[in-house]
Amino acid sequence: MATKKKGLLKVIILGDTGVGKTSLMNQFVNRKFSGQYKATIGADFLTKEIMVDDRVVTMQIWDTAGQERFQSLGVAFYRGADCCVLVFDVTLPNTFKSLDSWRDEFLVQACPRDPENFPFVVLGNKIDLGNAAVPSKRAERWCQSKNNIPYFETSAKDATNVEQAFQAIAKNALAQESEQDLYNEFPDQIKLTGDSNRFNNNDAGCSC
Repeated sequence: MATKKKGLLKVIILGDTGVGKTSLMNQFVNRKFSGQYKATIGADFLTKEIMVDDRVVTMQIWDTAGQERFQSLGVAFYRGADCCVLVFDVTLPNTFKSLDSWRDEFLVQACPRDPENFPFVVLGNKIDLGNAAVPSKRAERWCQSKNNIPYFETSAKDATNVEQAFQAIAKNALAQESEQDLYNEFPDQIKLTGDSNRFNNNDAGCSC
């Protein structure tokens, strides 16, 4: 019988103001939806314990402000993230176009060890409104071009795909963690040459 391990996953939710980041988090954690909009100031987080395969995982979900004036706070919240969720409003094409800048900013600020393979998940929210201006295939093509990011169309209001999306978020984060553990388990496999400076320069990733 497999042993049940506990783990903590830090998840960051990014996207433009008003796309439903806070509502998605509240729907997943508290199973509640409020029609009253209130902009997030800085950042806030909620936690929820879930079961992923044979593992009990605590998700620490950080909801960040979408306003430009708060983006300078990002570095303090992004560091140590295990997964990043990019959210747009399917009825507002400009919020979809912003995904590139949100993804790029996260990679710069969070400075993950392996940026090419860092786990992202994209959520196209507010499908309950029924007048999507961003076709599914357009969003899927963008996700495929970014190393096959998983894509879900969600509704924080009626909970469509919210549970499924956060399960995928947790699984992707855990898969990345497992790969990193495997890498760290065999440090003696790395063969150092006499030219240690050359190795260090090649090994240098983010300068932060």
